[in-house]
Amino acid sequence: MKKIIDTPNAPKAVGPYSQAVDTGNMLFVSGQLGLDPATGALVSEEVTEQAKQVLSNVQAIVEAAGYKMENIVKATVFLADIDDFIPVNRIYKTYFTNEYPARAAYQVGGLPLGGKVEMEVIAVK
Repeated sequence: MKKIIDTPNAPKAVGPYSQAVDTGNMLFVSGQLGLDPATGALVSEEVTEQAKQVLSNVQAIVEAAGYKMENIVKATVFLADIDDFIPVNRIYKTYFTNEYPARAAYQVGGLPLGGKVEMEVIAVK
């Protein structure tokens, strides 16, 4: 069983992909940028503000699918600048309990729409 997740509480996809796909007990959330769901624009040029919006978007999608942030078992963080690793971590840890998901973080050559941080997650019920 495959169910496409689409919520107005997170930005629309900026390409031919779904916000998330639910397989019944696993949720695969596509990479989220710091986009305001109402405007589709980056919330700020500031990486910490983008990180907050990224995680708010992830949370909106996870909850729309009937999952919780505690169900996230894997996160991948993409950074335009690895020097933003520490400020993004400060924001990241406020969205999770002390049982953090497994995670990888990478500096990439660029992110869509000039974003400074993007995150994709996998959740399991």
